[in-house]
Amino acid sequence: MTRRVCLIDTDPGTDDAVALWLALASPEIDLRLVTVAGGNVGLGHTLRNARAIVGLSGRDVPVVAGAEGPLLGAFRSETQVHGADGLAGVALPEGPPPAPGIAADAIRALLRAEARVTLIGIGPATNLALALATEPALAAKVEEIVLMTGAWAEGNITPSAEFNAWSDPESLAMLLGSGRPVTLATLELTGQALVTPDRIAALRAAGGRRCLDAAARIMGGVPPSRRFGHRGHPLHDPCAIAWLLAPQLFTTREVHVHVECAGVARGRTVVDRWDRSGQAPNARLLETLDADGFFALLTERLAALP
Repeated sequence: MTRRVCLIDTDPGTDDAVALWLALASPEIDLRLVTVAGGNVGLGHTLRNARAIVGLSGRDVPVVAGAEGPLLGAFRSETQVHGADGLAGVALPEGPPPAPGIAADAIRALLRAEARVTLIGIGPATNLALALATEPALAAKVEEIVLMTGAWAEGNITPSAEFNAWSDPESLAMLLGSGRPVTLATLELTGQALVTPDRIAALRAAGGRRCLDAAARIMGGVPPSRRFGHRGHPLHDPCAIAWLLAPQLFTTREVHVHVECAGVARGRTVVDRWDRSGQAPNARLLETLDADGFFALLTERLAALP
């Protein structure tokens, strides 16, 4: 088995927690670094949450603090979904202390040290953009950039924008213009990974230990989504991890993506799915998901964690 050297840039966040545990449980991913930004909640919470999530897994992966807010504009959290603490009120034991330094420096150091690194972004793209903007030659070391961001239909924070893209569209635009392969898990894809009471019950029935129990409690603490008739809520960020583990669960399309950075449509990702613009593709769009296969994978991997 070929293991990918990866880093995860995150803002935990309920679905971020599940994504981190999925990555930590998967031998296909050689997770070298977790970097943290303010996003779903402020940096004080996201850093503490990331440390706790990694600590609960028993894995020794450095967690490094990064940007508190976007390159431009104001920071805004999303506590209605994730709760004031970011983890839907589920208390985790204190994790190990953060590694010294700042995220952009740590990302650049990893890129210098390795032949190829996959960058996984499941929060605002600020840390990743800062790292590549300040040493552009390191982009040649990037094997793939996998992002949970954007929407080609409607948004979830404004009528037109998805939360991560809206939080720092300038940074997202920089990654799309980096010249490296970019894969996007947008709201249309992640909405197919719907957490329902039946799926939480199936997860619990797998008989896992502390990480699986915490994941089930966190997923159970997220309010059902009005967008999905209150049947459940989408599990966004683990879809980005699942793409690297089981690409056969997805169908894809090569597209050109433009990010709006101003005005009422700030944060909108204009996804040209039918080549109407004539512009060369700059991203791979994940379009459909085998949801049953996704949740089977998630359950199998989380059950293997401590």
